[in-house]
Amino acid sequence: MLEKKNTRKHRISKEIQRKIAIIIHQKINDPRLGMSTISGVELSRDFSHAKIFVTFLNKNTQKKINTNIFILNNSAQFIRKILHKSIKLRNVPKLTFIYDNSLIQGERIDKLVRSIY
Repeated sequence: MLEKKNTRKHRISKEIQRKIAIIIHQKINDPRLGMSTISGVELSRDFSHAKIFVTFLNKNTQKKINTNIFILNNSAQFIRKILHKSIKLRNVPKLTFIYDNSLIQGERIDKLVRSIY
């Protein structure tokens, strides 16, 4: 029974990830965002909240990253409404956008490993 819930949760989070990526690229008309990538979605147990992990290309400064996260969080309600129309869920989760710095940390670790050899 537990496995079935986890696979359902995984399927729903992947579908939300795909739909939100499309919505951001097609419906959000803010030139400050540039190229953004949805790297993951983490759903709460009851599917009422979703953390949306996002990365930005060519946005290296913390100020630009914070601005983009602010823009996305301010657009969360709009994105949620469009998501509600395009996905068949009883309740669409509340969206919170979080910057995913795993790419930067991975590059830093890669440089450290290469410096050893």
